Amino acid sequence: MKIDAEVALGEPSEAGGLAKKAEEYGFDAFWANETKHDPFVQLALAAAATKRVGLGTSIALAFTRSPTTMAYTSWDIQSVSRGRFMLGLGSQVKGHIERRFGMKWEPPAPKMREYVSALRSVWKSWQEGSKLDFRGRFYTLDLMTPFFTPSPIGHPSIPILIAGVNEAMCMLAGGVADGLHVHPLHTLRYLREVIEPALSKGAARSGRSRSEVQVVASVFAAVGDNEHEISAVKEAYREQIAFYASTRTYRRVMELHHWEDVAERLHALSTKGEWRRMASEVDDAMLEEFVVGGTWKEVGGEIENKYQGLLDRVRVYLPFDGSPVWQNLVEGFRA
Repeated sequence: MKIDAEVALGEPSEAGGLAKKAEEYGFDAFWANETKHDPFVQLALAAAATKRVGLGTSIALAFTRSPTTMAYTSWDIQSVSRGRFMLGLGSQVKGHIERRFGMKWEPPAPKMREYVSALRSVWKSWQEGSKLDFRGRFYTLDLMTPFFTPSPIGHPSIPILIAGVNEAMCMLAGGVADGLHVHPLHTLRYLREVIEPALSKGAARSGRSRSEVQVVASVFAAVGDNEHEISAVKEAYREQIAFYASTRTYRRVMELHHWEDVAERLHALSTKGEWRRMASEVDDAMLEEFVVGGTWKEVGGEIENKYQGLLDRVRVYLPFDGSPVWQNLVEGFRA
């Protein structure tokens, strides 16, 4: 299992310096998310500032970009980083696709399957000089002239990871992707009883080995220098868990633990905008299922002990800020 860092930046210009720190501290990869800033801008700066650490999107929104647009950007990041790039893709939810981006919402799992195939078709045409001729339900790509064709690169096999919560997207990852991004709202039971079987089923249907798909997750790790600081982070996670659990997309996690009534109350409170009341619905037993805790020196080992055999890559939900305490986390994980 590898230990990674993820950033949520105030300004994209910070990415290079933080990636360099992550590399110095011994992290295996540096992930940039797409919330307030474009992750590819961040990773271009990170690639220029580093030599070893892996670089990935966690995640980039697929359906707000055409497969060809995504292909160009990914090709360039892979070239600049000399083969260190991992493309994490997510579908987003209907409301954001339609109302934040003004784009058409279509069935996410079938569309993502086609999106991944279209991406690989574009990359193949560039690397091998073959004719681009992709025809599907959502995308038709059959024009790629020499003027618009990038040069072949040294590392053309760009890993694609799909973000998934429910069975359909996890099965898709097992069938066509190189990895699965697991949402932070997960439990060990959910990993074992829902995600793992879905991945295996998807892989089997495509004639693949389950071992071809890496499982990557951001985990709620409550960490600090002492119990007071650790407790404060746990309380912040209580609010975050309540927010996520109020969304119907994540209902399957709650149902597995028979927390449907909690999910219903949280959803009702969210529709009324009563955000401050929501955290009280997440009791200590529920918090224990989602959160792993410890000091900066301890928590790396706690994460390793909890997720060994279930995850291939893990990162802490807290944004990496480059402070020296993160090196303690890495050293504890390695030990």
